[in-house]
Parts: sequence; C-alpha cells; structure tokens
Amino acid sequence: MKRITVLLLTILISFPVFADPIKVAETDVTFAPPDGFKALPQEIIDLKWPNKRAPKFVVGNDNASTTVAYDIKPNNLPQKDLVDAQKVFTDIFEKIVPDIEWEKNEIIEHSGQKWLLMEMTSRAIDTNIYNIMFATGYKGQMLMFNFNSTKEDFPKYEKQLRASLKSVQLPK
Repeated sequence: MKRITVLLLTILISFPVFADPIKVAETDVTFAPPDGFKALPQEIIDLKWPNKRAPKFVVGNDNASTTVAYDIKPNNLPQKDLVDAQKVFTDIFEKIVPDIEWEKNEIIEHSGQKWLLMEMTSRAIDTNIYNIMFATGYKGQMLMFNFNSTKEDFPKYEKQLRASLKSVQLPK
C-alpha cells in the first residue's frame, strides 16, 4: 500500500499545476499560465520591454525572471502568409538579437490551425535568455505568446511553460 501511495504522489506532483485559465484581451482565446504566475505591474513590464513595443499582458514568477507575455496585435497574419512571416521574423531576429541560437524555427498545427513556433536562446544585458515565441493569425490580427525565461531558470520552469503553450485554445 505504501508503494502505491508513493507512486500516486510521484505521478501527481510530476504534472504541472496551473492557475485558472486566462482569456487573451477581448477574445475567446484562453491559456493556462504556470502555477503561481501573476500579472506583472506595468512598471515591471516597462522595465523588461523598454522599447515601447511591450506586450499588453504579462504574467510571471515572483521576480519576473520567467514570464508569459501575450497580446493581440493589429497586424493581419493570414494562414497562407505564415511561411513568409516566419522568414521576416527570422531575418529581423538574426539582425537585432545578440548571439541568437535557434532551437526550433518551424510551423506547427495547434488548436485547429497553423502557428509559428520559434525557440531561441540569446544574450541580454545581464543574463542569457531562453525564448519561445508562438504566433498565429486570429480574426484579422496577430495573436502572440512569448514564453521567456533566464537560461538559469528555464530548466525549473520548462515543463510548465511547454504545458502552458499547449494549453492555448482558440474558440471552435
């Protein structure tokens, strides 16, 4: 009996635990953030994204070293143009992101449509970053998620971040 209890507890704690699903802006798109992630105050968002192209919504861990940023942008991203958008994003990132190293740069199927999935590591001012960008078109706009972590924290949060990405749901 003790073995079964230990086995069940091990299985239960190995699954990521999520907070309540979050609705993206004024849409019916939802995702489940990693457990314990809370909305970041605007002053922290402004510090992390000083270039004035900050996402409108960000949740993160207590010290904001691992975050999930999400937004719906007014740029149209039709499914038929996803390959072209991938090339544009790739070129831009390779020009402006210091020491970028691609882990993945592909188009995948998720929640009934194609998504751009770009995973990369890069160097920031004070640390190295692991970044997963997830984007698709949605009702004539661009739906974007950015799962971002310091390389130090990434192993600790990777399973939860990937599960959060998989939890993204478009309305049927």
